[in-house]
Amino acid sequence: MLRFDLPPLWSNVTRLEAFISFLICTAALLLSPWLMAILVAQGFIRGFLGHYKCPAHRIWVRILEARGWAGKKENAGAKMFANKILFIASTVSIVAYALGSDIWRIPVMVLMVFTTLEWAFSFCAACSVYGLWYRWFPPKSI
Repeated sequence: MLRFDLPPLWSNVTRLEAFISFLICTAALLLSPWLMAILVAQGFIRGFLGHYKCPAHRIWVRILEARGWAGKKENAGAKMFANKILFIASTVSIVAYALGSDIWRIPVMVLMVFTTLEWAFSFCAACSVYGLWYRWFPPKSI
């Protein structure tokens, strides 16, 4: 459901966060899979508690707003859903690596594709699924 109880997000801030997530995924593939723990934490905070509870998000908002680069406002509900997916995929990656499986690379590469779509083209695949779900199954009015 579209979340109007949460303040809207700046589009370029979420694109920057997607770019940083892409860089973390790249570093996880090249250096250490344990770097995915950063995305587990960020996905949990931004996906379940809200973007404005995330210290990194607040820093990026301040920096981009001060320069006038924040973009346009977007609904936070779909982006929260996308961060829940980030949390789940990152957790799967960490658990698979901890269990000694090479399959940990699959969720990392999938995240790299989705984060690239977000930062390069401002296309949020999870947001599209989120919108489609609520078009097919609209919430019941009281």
